[in-house]
Amino acid sequence: MYKILISGYYGFNNIGDESILRTVIDNLREKLPDVNITVLSQDPAQTAEKYGVKAARRMSVPDIFRSVRRCDLLLSGGGSLLQDATSGRSILYYLFILRLAQLLGKQTFIYSQGIGPISAPRNRRLTCRVLRRTDGIVVRDAKSRDLLLEIGVPAKLVHVTADPVIRVKKPDLTQGSAILAREGCPKREGRLTIGWAVKARKPNKTFLQEVEKCILWLREEYNADSVLIPFFHDEDVSVCKAVAERLEGQAGCLRQKYLSEETLSIIGCMDVLVGVRLHSLIYAAVMGVPMIGVSYDPKVDSFLASIRRPTHFTVNNFTLEGFQTVFRETLRDREAICDTTARCLDGLISSLDRNEELIRSLMKP
Repeated sequence: MYKILISGYYGFNNIGDESILRTVIDNLREKLPDVNITVLSQDPAQTAEKYGVKAARRMSVPDIFRSVRRCDLLLSGGGSLLQDATSGRSILYYLFILRLAQLLGKQTFIYSQGIGPISAPRNRRLTCRVLRRTDGIVVRDAKSRDLLLEIGVPAKLVHVTADPVIRVKKPDLTQGSAILAREGCPKREGRLTIGWAVKARKPNKTFLQEVEKCILWLREEYNADSVLIPFFHDEDVSVCKAVAERLEGQAGCLRQKYLSEETLSIIGCMDVLVGVRLHSLIYAAVMGVPMIGVSYDPKVDSFLASIRRPTHFTVNNFTLEGFQTVFRETLRDREAICDTTARCLDGLISSLDRNEELIRSLMKP
């Protein structure tokens, strides 16, 4: 039995990261024989029950040492783990676990990660030193590869694929439709439903004001319903509720916490998705929903480019006037947009098999 330990931002009820974990576990089990999986998690009991794996406390040094010592391979990924924009400590945590595994003679693997930004010179040096010693590096976009080459990681070590969430299994829409009705945002026949996945960390007040104007315009111009969808529930729900309350019934808001499969079904019920959160855009692409991306990070631009969608806005230049033009174009061209997205996803999904191919080659010895 080959023992794999997965390190990442898991157990925090972030829909994007939980979707990553689900797809990584499913594909390891599907494509590799006899694997035993353990996950470092903020909530080990929940993770173990939800995914049918072993789990250990991600911030407990004894648990980390014990788990690393027992594994054959330390898998770091996916998501944006190796970056210092969110926190200077986060990147050191993930590098520490990778280096510990290397010092204990374990194989180490980067699984379809988004790398960067890494600004601090010390962090760039440490990342290079640790990643040069890994047994395999797979990144989710060309910008991540370019950053690794820039800091000194040899090109022969780096493979480019895609975000693992694009391989998530599509649910039917009955779950999402039932949840929308229960939350007071029913999908009404003959009316457009627009989903809004905003981001609450470091909220931009001007951006949120423009979002509110856009929601009111959609109601006046199209008699459209808008639904605010918190993707990282603990962070986003308060902002979503505040926007809905200021609009006094002109927009719905999902107030309860939902599983990734349920959220995927909810997104599938939308006619258009306006997304700041990266994985809201990936969910829309998977479910065949045309999207308007609002960038706050290069990873959003990279994903949109991979499905041949432009980055129309950032959170700093989003306006009602600009949105009106882009929304009309998106509505007009939605069939062509969805066809192009589906073709691009097929190619990206095929590229993801590179992860398991490389891991299988490591298992042979």
